[in-house]
Formats: sequence, structure tokens, C-alpha cells
Amino acid sequence: MSSASQVDLNKEFNFTLRDFDRIRGLIYQRAGIALAESKQEMVYSRLARRLRTLGLTSFQAYLDALERDSDEQEWEEFTNALTTNLTSFFREEHHFPVLADFVQELYTQHHQPINIWCSAASTGEEPYSIAMTVCEAFGTLSPPVNIIATDIDTKVLNVGAAGIYSLDRLNKLSPARAKEFFLRGKGAQEGQVKVRRELSDLITFKQLNLLSPSWPVQGSFDVIFCRNVMIYFDKPTQGKILDRFATLMKPDGLLFAGHSENFTFVTNSFRLRGKTVYALDPSGAAQRTPPSPRI
Repeated sequence: MSSASQVDLNKEFNFTLRDFDRIRGLIYQRAGIALAESKQEMVYSRLARRLRTLGLTSFQAYLDALERDSDEQEWEEFTNALTTNLTSFFREEHHFPVLADFVQELYTQHHQPINIWCSAASTGEEPYSIAMTVCEAFGTLSPPVNIIATDIDTKVLNVGAAGIYSLDRLNKLSPARAKEFFLRGKGAQEGQVKVRRELSDLITFKQLNLLSPSWPVQGSFDVIFCRNVMIYFDKPTQGKILDRFATLMKPDGLLFAGHSENFTFVTNSFRLRGKTVYALDPSGAAQRTPPSPRI
């Protein structure tokens, strides 16, 4: 039996290397995610849930049905299952003082609303951290800031839009922040917290696939957060996305990246300004000043 068709008889479902290669190809085409060969067990465990739900007995049957029927709902389930959503409030905390100083200075100079795009919002902790930061920077729960939060995974977006979390998710927050920005549940909701409405009103949640030829956002943004998502794309895909970001940013805008991401040799549209913080490179060919954003 060839390596491409070997089956692990200890698994609940038939899952061959050929199945894994098909999945890698499909998720790359669909979402630009480049799955490493080491992700076989992760792929199996996540998609096995879909097989159970659909009453299927093999991955070949699942993938055949997925490609044959063009069921958009199942394609969404497939993509959601393979999307990683590790996040927390104020993750990579060094970015938020930089953001606070930047929005204060920007508003002092221009006295115009500030537009921020969080492009990998996951379950909402990152955009809410951005919202808390700008509220503190301006000393009000109604700062002159608009935030759009997007993600490819519709299920996590729904969590973010609801703004309800278990109390232990606030462990990294100071008691003062937790009290200022969250409401504690009582009775049946004890052990949960809900984001204050003033905070959630600053954010619009939308589904967006960074690989899509059209994005439901238009520039120009003062700030884009794209943290810990580019690591799932290959270099050519990273470059294309970054160049598209550049066309949606104001000339003095900032791009925040993840701790393990380095865009210096991926595109000439951005230059490193600080620790995983990038500014537009004036010499970059992709730079332009587009119309105001529609959110």
C-alpha cells in the first residue's frame, strides 16, 4: 500500500495522506492558509466532528460531498474548523500604549474621527482591547473612534458581537478596568461578564476573508491590526495582503503585526517603525490615499 493511501486503523474514520493533501489544497484555495505537514492530527480531530454531525464514515466521502455539492454552509463549517482562534484581552500588551499615544496625537493634529480595522478579530478580545485603549486615551466611553472587526470564522465573530465571556477571561485585566468596561452577571449568568454597551457600540463586526478578491471595507484607515494571522499564509500571499492593506491606509497610518511576524522582506509597502509596528513606506508603489471608509 502506498504512503498516499495508508490508513490508521486505530482512528474512528478513514483518514489517508491523500485526504490530508486534498484538505491542504482546499483550505489554501479557500482561505490562503498553508497547513504544515505536522498538522495532520489537528486536521483529523477538528474535521472528525463534521463527519460525526453529517453521519459520514470517511474523509474521502466528506471531501467528495464538499466539492460535489458546493454547499456554502458546509464550506463555512470546513473553514471555521481549520481556523485557529487563540486570543486574549491585551495580548502582546506592548502595542496598546503605542496605540494610545498615536490616537491622541492624531486627533490633536487633525480633529477628525479615527478609523481602526482589526482584521483578525477572533472572539472579540482584540477589538475590545483596542476599544478600551482608546476610551482610556480620550478619557471617555465615547471617543472619536470607529472600529471595524473582521474574521473569516463566523462562529467566533458571533461570540465577539455578543460580548459575553467567562469571568476568568478577565484575569489579565486590572480590577479597575474590569469594573469600568464589564458588567458582571447575576443569578443564572453568574460567572460571566458582558462588555458594556458603550464599548461594543464602538465596534462593527463583519465576516471577511483576507483572500477574497473584494473586501467589505474601504479605506482610509488610521490603524490596521493584523496580528498572528499572516503566519498561516505563505510569503506571496502575505505580500499581496500587505499591499492591499497599504491602499486602504492613510499616509501616516500604522500597521500592528504579531510577535513572530516580520514583514520587512515581504513587501516594500511598509517599513518597520517599532517593535512589530509598521508605517507606510513613502517609496512603496502600493501607497495611495483612498476615500473615507464605509463601515
